[in-house]
Amino acid sequence: MTTTAPAEPYGADSDQTRAEVDSALGAFLADKARAAAGQRMPGEVTALLADFLAAGGKRIRPLLCLTGWHVAGGRGHPLPVVRAAAGLEMFHAFCLIHDDVMDRSDTRRGRPTLHRTLAARHAAGRTVTAAQRLGAGTAVLIGDLALTWADELLHTAGLSHKQLTDVLPLLHAMRTEVMYGQYLDVTATGTPTADVGRALAICRYKTAKYTIERPLHIGAALAGAEQTLLDSLSAFAIPLGEAFQLRDDLLGVFGDTAHTGKPALDDLREGKATVLFALALRHATRTQANRLRPLLGHRDLTHDQAATARDIITATGAVHHVETMITERYAQALHHLRTAPLEPASIRLLHDFADTAVRRTA
Repeated sequence: MTTTAPAEPYGADSDQTRAEVDSALGAFLADKARAAAGQRMPGEVTALLADFLAAGGKRIRPLLCLTGWHVAGGRGHPLPVVRAAAGLEMFHAFCLIHDDVMDRSDTRRGRPTLHRTLAARHAAGRTVTAAQRLGAGTAVLIGDLALTWADELLHTAGLSHKQLTDVLPLLHAMRTEVMYGQYLDVTATGTPTADVGRALAICRYKTAKYTIERPLHIGAALAGAEQTLLDSLSAFAIPLGEAFQLRDDLLGVFGDTAHTGKPALDDLREGKATVLFALALRHATRTQANRLRPLLGHRDLTHDQAATARDIITATGAVHHVETMITERYAQALHHLRTAPLEPASIRLLHDFADTAVRRTA
């Protein structure tokens, strides 16, 4: 189904785009709920996943997928492309659910994480440890289901054979890259070092490529983009994606929980291998490093100890260095955008997104 093309470039109205993606997700999950009821399968599984998807989220990847569709010449509101974009959000749900289990996170978007919700729901008659183990196990299963359904959304979207042929290699690459990034992240968490290169590698795979580059590629490929356009989008997306993650690193330590929906203690308690922490350790004096190291990865870190860690990180100049890196990468992204073979409306659209990405507070 295709409706009349809007006056503004498709993707410019982010609220409209989010509504269309949410509608596609809602329709898909409603079908799954009816099928589960007809086959006497546990309906709470679909309900929990639907609730997880409905609990906020910026829909960045679907938005960028549809932006990529537009900048490559796509027009209108094609339902198959919207469903393909919705599949990226379903895949993201899988990533987040598993990430929360691995990180043992308590909250996501200001609410209990799925494994905590499931542990509480099935706590009756179980010890705390048994309930937590069950919560983690069932959350992994629901995450696996989201991964399966992400694939189903794409393959039942109504795309042409050529569109599927063009997009599948990009989708496979995106999934592989984010798994590599997550592996690097998990193995580095708890043992932060002054290795900025390692932190940047995690940043590139988990965010720059997964969050920005590949969604743009996938949308553009659905519109029949040539490799030259994909390369131009990469030149814009990689530095911007790194800037996006660097901002996230700052918000993870200094952000307002009311805006971020995530406790500002999590990154400190987990000892995440972020560029912020690496720079702090690299530039710290011996005294500062000796005080900071025991605080990074301290699972029972208090608010007072977190305040001490923030003071030390700031005193090392790490916050200033990260802000400088964000500015440099933002400028690099805009430079590549200005030289990209894109229409003025597409350049404005991507420029606006870049501004939002680096200046966000959540």
